[in-house]
Amino acid sequence: MKRREFLTSVAALGVASSLPMAKAETVQGGQPWEPGKINTPPAPRKGGLQYLTQQEFDTVGAIAERFIPADELSISGKEAGCATFIDRQLAGDYGSAAAIYRLGRFVKGTPEQGPQSPLTPAQRYRQGLAALDAYTQKTFHQPFVALNGEQQDELLRRMEANQLDLGADVETKVFFELLLQNVREGFLSDPIYGGNKEMASWKMIGFPGARYDFRDLIGKKGKKLNIIPTSLIDNTL
Repeated sequence: MKRREFLTSVAALGVASSLPMAKAETVQGGQPWEPGKINTPPAPRKGGLQYLTQQEFDTVGAIAERFIPADELSISGKEAGCATFIDRQLAGDYGSAAAIYRLGRFVKGTPEQGPQSPLTPAQRYRQGLAALDAYTQKTFHQPFVALNGEQQDELLRRMEANQLDLGADVETKVFFELLLQNVREGFLSDPIYGGNKEMASWKMIGFPGARYDFRDLIGKKGKKLNIIPTSLIDNTL
């Protein structure tokens, strides 16, 4: 996928996100925060994997590299840490589908209704990545990560078109769409969640990040601002 096509297609995500949803709160009698105190997610643990195995992590990284290749605009999805982002999310509430009803009964629905399955995102990854490697081992006698870029792209195109049989237990197109959604999220998320290394995607699209306000820029109408993005990580130091 070309980077321009990738950025255009991001609009299709809508409100879908793997990040935990904030709880609504009614504020009365002033602001619910105190000066000098912060309430941000903990920074991702450095080193080690939280859910994925090393083989799974490497496969997700290779897929992120194909979805978002490096070019003159920014680093690739793999370099940006999308696999780390996904590993952290799968180890948390998103991976366990904590906010999704999963007691059944499960009946295959329409595309508009989304996946109808008892599996959590973490289970889908474990099952789907194993099935993908089993297919490439059988077909090419190599794991997915050992294939060349053209072979990987062709497999991903067939997954997107639902033309790759990964076994009866894996909904191939659903798994592809899950991978694509999560790689996008990792590429564009705040670095505090493990992806978007050095705010590469924010710098590319000119997004200012988690800035408190823009009062110092109000008088610069019509001027190139060259705003340096700010991450939530900056506010935890």
